[in-house]
Amino acid sequence: MMSHNGYQHIGVERVAGHIGADIDGVDLAGPLDAATIVEIRQALLMHKVLFFRDQSLGHREHVAFGRRFGVLTRRPRPQSGGELDEHPEIVTISPTIDLERYGLDVEAHYRSRWTSAIGGWHTDMTHALNPPTASILRSQTAPTFGGDTQWTNLAAAYEGLSAPLRALVDGLWAEHTFWAGYQMSEHNKVDREILEMVNVTAMASVHPVVRVHPETDEKVLFVSPARTSHILGVSRVESRRLLELLFEQLARPEYTVRLRWAPGTVAFWDNRSTAHIGAADVDASDGSRILHRVTVVGDIPVGADGTSSYALAGHQFGSV
Repeated sequence: MMSHNGYQHIGVERVAGHIGADIDGVDLAGPLDAATIVEIRQALLMHKVLFFRDQSLGHREHVAFGRRFGVLTRRPRPQSGGELDEHPEIVTISPTIDLERYGLDVEAHYRSRWTSAIGGWHTDMTHALNPPTASILRSQTAPTFGGDTQWTNLAAAYEGLSAPLRALVDGLWAEHTFWAGYQMSEHNKVDREILEMVNVTAMASVHPVVRVHPETDEKVLFVSPARTSHILGVSRVESRRLLELLFEQLARPEYTVRLRWAPGTVAFWDNRSTAHIGAADVDASDGSRILHRVTVVGDIPVGADGTSSYALAGHQFGSV
């Protein structure tokens, strides 16, 4: 392949001002040499989320590609059927599977419990002590409209804050839980059943509000509406106001990119420097959306002062 934007083995085309790139010239289902993997990793660190179109990955190939970037996690909630039993690393986002396993569309129920219009923005598994390094999500089927996914660049969001505010948040820490952005009630039967299911492996952690990326040394605004419950060391009123400001900052359109799914599309994002949200209009789309995801085991975040995150409940999120 001819050099493209400095890359020798892949084509890289930016798709938004602060985040996102289309990658071409790569068949993710085929054998990939070490040099290609190195360039994909370089592009990921630069652009935060990469989009590969018209791929033909099955579960086996998806898992094999993910393993080129680290140890993969096991799915956090029970799913079964067909190849899923053979590949515990795969998490499937599918109304059909959820209806068969739980009797309801779990993702749709979560969306109905958001506490704000931006409440679905999240970074994967930040309630764990060591949130995943990266996630790789592929589309099996996609509606002809609706159900897009957006990502935001949390390093750009941090840089967009004023200098006095950056100095303030550099020293703050926050608690992360799975239910921070949802209004779940123990008095509602469905809510109670989901709470019981998720809380079997309940985790809660304290992370720096500003994380230092372990590979790029960028400072990253490491909070999200769905997972960050409150800031430590300040009153709950102060915490709410500060978090509202930070949540609005990370959701600003200029830091985001939006993907329209098609069958065979793969999105690969750096979970240490991004947050993402699935558009709630998937409930009004014209067909079923089925997505499959693998995640790479992550490290423990470190703040601007060199101090590491710590767990309040649960254990490190790993491959077992």
